[in-house]
Amino acid sequence: MLYDKKIFITGGAGFIANRLIRHYIEHNDIRAYDNFHRDTLTNSGLAGHPRLTVLRGDVLDEPRLSDAMAGSDIVIHTAGIAGIDTVIKKPVHTMRVNMMGSAYALEAACRHGVERFIDFSTSEVFGPMSFKNSESDHTIAGTAGEARWTYSVSKLAGEHLAHAYHRQCRLPTVVVRPFNVYGPGQTGEGAMHVFIRKALRNETIHINGDGNQIRAWCYIDDFVDGIARCVENPKAVGESFNIGNARAVITILGLAQTVCRVLKSESRIVFDPPLSADIEIRIPSTDKAKALLDFHAKVDLEEGIGLTAAWIREKECP
Repeated sequence: MLYDKKIFITGGAGFIANRLIRHYIEHNDIRAYDNFHRDTLTNSGLAGHPRLTVLRGDVLDEPRLSDAMAGSDIVIHTAGIAGIDTVIKKPVHTMRVNMMGSAYALEAACRHGVERFIDFSTSEVFGPMSFKNSESDHTIAGTAGEARWTYSVSKLAGEHLAHAYHRQCRLPTVVVRPFNVYGPGQTGEGAMHVFIRKALRNETIHINGDGNQIRAWCYIDDFVDGIARCVENPKAVGESFNIGNARAVITILGLAQTVCRVLKSESRIVFDPPLSADIEIRIPSTDKAKALLDFHAKVDLEEGIGLTAAWIREKECP
């Protein structure tokens, strides 16, 4: 556990950042930096905490980002464009935020001499067929011109840059590749959140494509535990880690059916045309995180669905 550190979190109003703030706030000073395009923080109960400073700003505003980061010990760079709808509609913005925002954050961290820099990448760097890929396996850029891949390409560029800053500038960087993180507090267009919300209201659940896409689902508490180990363990420096739950594996159709069964929902499931190129299979190997960080995901799928549904029921479906 960290004590009396100054932690700077880009994308600090987001879902994962919110849980990281909650994890560290009692013993550390947190600065949350965000443009508030999405806002999980304001109504989280954390916004008025005496050890939290909220800074409104954009990662593309390099001078403001650098000034806000000054004096920080730890930087957790969660900011980025995500969500397939947004990526397809705004590919230029996606690449600018994910590449240039990461470059600005890394340069500022190097300038200020931070103790640890955590860069958020994506499991999509493994391309459309990712079955128990290890961190040293080849990454795949995808077809040039297909908007779907602008996200993974921009995140992969950030990974390379993080490793370059470690090698050339001795910046203590760690790269994490999240695999389908979900749980209470999630905002946006994630399948798990959407399916549960629809199921609670007995509304029709729409699946893009044939539903045979396979995913491994990682509950937010497990993911935050993995990030904390990357922040605190010296063995993490200079490495990349897959953070996910390789046990919680299911097709998208199976997920919708499981959500309906667990929640005793009467929702219909219908199939829509795919939005774009898709990830057919995405299952991590977490052997490296287990070996170096002693990371083990603990929350199984049905338990996670129940916990997430309880939060959504309270907050969104009174």
